Amino acid sequence: MLSYYSVITFITVAALIVLCVLVHDNTGVSKKKKNVFYLTYLFIGLAAAAEWVGLQLNGNSATPQWLLLAVKCTDYILTPMAGGALVKQLGLKNRGFTVMNAILIGNTVFQIIAAFFGWMTTIDADNRYSHGPLYFVYITVYLMVISIVIIEFLVYGKGFPKQNRYSLYSVMALVLIGILLQEVLGGEYRTAYILLALGATMLYIYYLEYAQIDAEDHINKQRMLLRRDTMTDLFNRYAYSKALESYDINGAVPDHFAVFSIDINGLKTVNDTFGHAAGDELICGAAKCIQKVFGNCGQCYRTGGDEFIVLARADRTLAEALMRQLKEEAAAWDGELIHKLSLSAGYALASDHRDVSAEKLIIFADEGMYADKKQYYQRMEKKH
Repeated sequence: MLSYYSVITFITVAALIVLCVLVHDNTGVSKKKKNVFYLTYLFIGLAAAAEWVGLQLNGNSATPQWLLLAVKCTDYILTPMAGGALVKQLGLKNRGFTVMNAILIGNTVFQIIAAFFGWMTTIDADNRYSHGPLYFVYITVYLMVISIVIIEFLVYGKGFPKQNRYSLYSVMALVLIGILLQEVLGGEYRTAYILLALGATMLYIYYLEYAQIDAEDHINKQRMLLRRDTMTDLFNRYAYSKALESYDINGAVPDHFAVFSIDINGLKTVNDTFGHAAGDELICGAAKCIQKVFGNCGQCYRTGGDEFIVLARADRTLAEALMRQLKEEAAAWDGELIHKLSLSAGYALASDHRDVSAEKLIIFADEGMYADKKQYYQRMEKKH
């Protein structure tokens, strides 16, 4: 009949195997990350198995002493590595991770040498093992590994919102409780590895959750890039079309809705005279002025080369104030290649055109912008 500890070990290893299957079947996890998970579960499983084998062979007169020494040596090597594997799973590449690796490598070398000299394990006439004179070295290594695991969990947790850090730290606490219970109770109360396996499972769930969040953030960023004009960082023609579609779907435009149509005066002349770099600077300058004036009350779009549309919430008083502010910002603008910026602008209010679409309002705003542009060129002709 199986002992209590044999059942615990069997459940631990079986759980780790199931966890490996879950990782293997998850197509959303990269091969490199899967290998990290496999390595973690392998170390935990081998360490649990080595400890179990050591207890089974202890006091067995038919067991060669060298085999018992080899098993205990393996146990003392793999147990700290199980903690190191958890740190590896966090994916941190910092000083703590480097120190952890150095400790684990040093412990491995020490344990192999100690096995030949009885420093860690001594075996009596009844083939029972006991701690050797340098067993304190292993305890020191064990405590150092636990300390680094705690520190690395704390460091890793800083990358998450406060509420999510608590859940991460609770996983760490669960693992530590398992280790402490085993050390305090001893005997067949071998709780360390089953809680290491449980902690590894929770970390895997934790990883999947935040991998999903990262994927969604990446998609949102890609969507944002798709909607942004790369030169000016205003919304682009695609985003403008989608905005108009949303108004068409929702029906009539809301109250206090205003459309502003804005165009740069003399851009072709600037391109022909000073070059396209100066023209691009003028476009970027116009975009900055538009964003500064309208950014708090509407969405700003670059719909063409030097054409801009703003969809905003504004009544007539605010619309007039915004138009004046836009002219002032343009007059104050000064670039490196070109030093003058002139904008023509017009607007249309939903309150003046009841039951019309947003697209129709834009036509009315364009008419106002073209009227403003006509006045601009008339003034230029009078000056010449």
